[in-house]
This record gives sequence, structure tokens and C-alpha cells, in this order.
Amino acid sequence: MSKDNSTTHFGFRDVPVGDKQRLVGEVFTSVAGNYDLMNDLMSMGIHRLWKRHFALVSGVRRGDRVLDLAGGTGDIAALLLPLVGKDGEIVVGDINAAMLEVGRDRLTDRGLVDGLCWARMNAEMLPFPDTSFDAVTMVFGLRNVTNKAAALADIYRVLKPGGRALIMEFSKVKSPLLSKLYDFHSFKVLPRLGQLFAGDADSYQYLAESIRKHPDQEGMRELMNEAGFDRVDVRNLSHGIVAIHRGYKF
Repeated sequence: MSKDNSTTHFGFRDVPVGDKQRLVGEVFTSVAGNYDLMNDLMSMGIHRLWKRHFALVSGVRRGDRVLDLAGGTGDIAALLLPLVGKDGEIVVGDINAAMLEVGRDRLTDRGLVDGLCWARMNAEMLPFPDTSFDAVTMVFGLRNVTNKAAALADIYRVLKPGGRALIMEFSKVKSPLLSKLYDFHSFKVLPRLGQLFAGDADSYQYLAESIRKHPDQEGMRELMNEAGFDRVDVRNLSHGIVAIHRGYKF
């Protein structure tokens, strides 16, 4: 048998495809305890407003069954839980055990237990039957997936007819001036802050690089269309620093 020499990106580095999941796992295990700090440093605290807006425009309704992928910290689940109500359910899935533990403990301390289910899973191979969920959400997670097309195809598979996928990711800044400031913050400031506050400059350097390697707004639209989604739309937040991508299964 011939060796598979396929590579993929890990930040700006090319690595064997089989190594990326492990390398990403090491990053998130390293930052799990400081995940809120990481997001505050990356977004200057605005991520909290982005997430609230994401929940408000999600269309999630009472009684819905929602799969929140890459949701280990529980931030999105906590915002969606009041929307699904007592008749609904949110399954929080994450490939990283440390992230799941942090999120489960945090929400349990807040008394948020009912209606939540926590499970370790790979977004590329979801352990659910077809047509299992009314909505699938994924916030700041898809860019870390090795095979994004496979993940989107499996998200489509587990959605019910009429269901929707909602993916929020860092994207391409539309303002040239803001783009320059954003690059300076990402590559000059962020790693130093990561070293200062979390003792980990390398993980923060990777996270900045991973944003630049992720498909932009139109690239994400194409990926979602190719996975089978209809009526794919993109909503930019903060001049495109972040974008919400929505697609439906009919």
C-alpha cells in the first residue's frame, strides 16, 4: 500500500492530515481553563455581544432539539436553553474532553442542568441518526475541523427537513483600515497577551493563524451549498470580523 502523504494546514504550517486533530486538541486542552480569557483577548471582549446576537437571530424555538457543536464551554447552550424551554433539548458536543468538562462544570454551578446533554464527538462523524435535530449550531469551531466539507455534510444529514445550520466564525474584515489594525492585534499583540495572561503564546498564535486560513464569507457560502444547504445567507458582524452563516435543509 502507498503511504498517504496528504497534508492540511495547522495555522500557517502544513502538517499531515492525520496529525491535525491531535495538534488542535493540544491547543484547546491548553487553553480550556482560560477559554473566556482567550476570547476576550481575541475579540477585545466583543465576543459576548456576538454570541448574544447569534442566539437572538438563531430562530431556535420552544420545543426544538438543538445540537451545539464545538460547544464545550457551554456559552451558546446557556443562551439557547431559555429559547427551547422545558420541552426542548440541547446536546452539547465537543471533541475535546477538557473543554466539555469546563463547560459542564460551569453551567452546573449556575444551576443549568435540565434540558442539557453533554457528549464528546467528532463533527465529521456525528453519532446520531439522520433527521435528529431541528437546528445545529457551531460557534468559533468549524475553522479547527480538519475536513470542513465532511462536517458540513454530516450536519446536513442529522438535520430534520426544515431544519437549519447556524455557523458563526471569524471571517474576512471588509474595511481596509480595520483589517490592518486587526492584523496588528492578531499577530503582534495577541500572542504576547497570551503569554502574559495564560503563559501560552503558541496557542494564541495558532488561533490567529487559523482565522486567516479559514474560508471567507463567500468561501463558506460555497461550502454550505456544496453540502446541500438551501437559502444560504451570510450576516457580517463588526465589519466582517465575524460572520453568521445560515443554511436550511428542505
